[in-house]
Amino acid sequence: MKESSLRRRIFADRAFQALVALLSFCAILPMFFILFFITKNGIAVINWNFLTRLPAPVGETGGGIANGIIGSGLLIVLSSVIAVPVGVLTGIYLAEHRKGKFAYLSRLSVEILMGIPSIVIGIIAYIWVVMPTGSFSAISGGVALGIMMLPVIVMSTEETLKLIPDSLKEASLALGVSYPRTILKVILPAGLNGIVTGVLLSVARVTGETAPLLFTAFGSPFMAVNILKPVSALPLTVFNYATSPYPEWHALAWGASFVLLVFVLALNLTAKLGLRKWKVQF
Repeated sequence: MKESSLRRRIFADRAFQALVALLSFCAILPMFFILFFITKNGIAVINWNFLTRLPAPVGETGGGIANGIIGSGLLIVLSSVIAVPVGVLTGIYLAEHRKGKFAYLSRLSVEILMGIPSIVIGIIAYIWVVMPTGSFSAISGGVALGIMMLPVIVMSTEETLKLIPDSLKEASLALGVSYPRTILKVILPAGLNGIVTGVLLSVARVTGETAPLLFTAFGSPFMAVNILKPVSALPLTVFNYATSPYPEWHALAWGASFVLLVFVLALNLTAKLGLRKWKVQF
């Protein structure tokens, strides 16, 4: 009786392991299909002219995505300038004040902001920036993407600083170092890898966003670097090419999708490797 019960338990254990493995494989299979499909259709378009030329006029063949690459870089820089200081300082506050009503409300607000749809944030940036200035611009796109980056930076900074031993801060304060200098010179450098990892993850999150940019940056077929004027971006380039009626532009959309996919994957892998290294240190 005991032997048969043991066999049933072993069989149930192995069956459960097999079911978990099967469901895990089904979960990651769509990702591999997407990677294969985009790589198959996009890599054939990639060449030097595609990466360095501007989009061709309607009716002409060829063209590139240089304006989208430069525009995406400009938007990432602007959003990082807006989000990184605010996010890091907020994360420091939440890590240092783990209890209290204001800290609870701040943490709750960050969690709610994480779940707000990107198109809603685009509309908010449109009302806050585009309507008062009377023009679509890179700065309005940077504001929209910066708002989306904030929750990731805040939460990663808070969780990183929570893992730093309190004895490190206490030792610095015991030596007579002021509290602000302790935070800036001791605590932040100790958690720098984790904070940078959070910043990279936030950049990877917003790099492929299209909806907020439709209301803010709007897009431009020219090489625009003026932050007060509309600029292009890789997601907008993919959107414009994919929705066009021209087969040549559809091929360019696959190429732009491949470039965007490679960039986002590189950011995610860099962030994951940095996070693993930081966890080993602590």
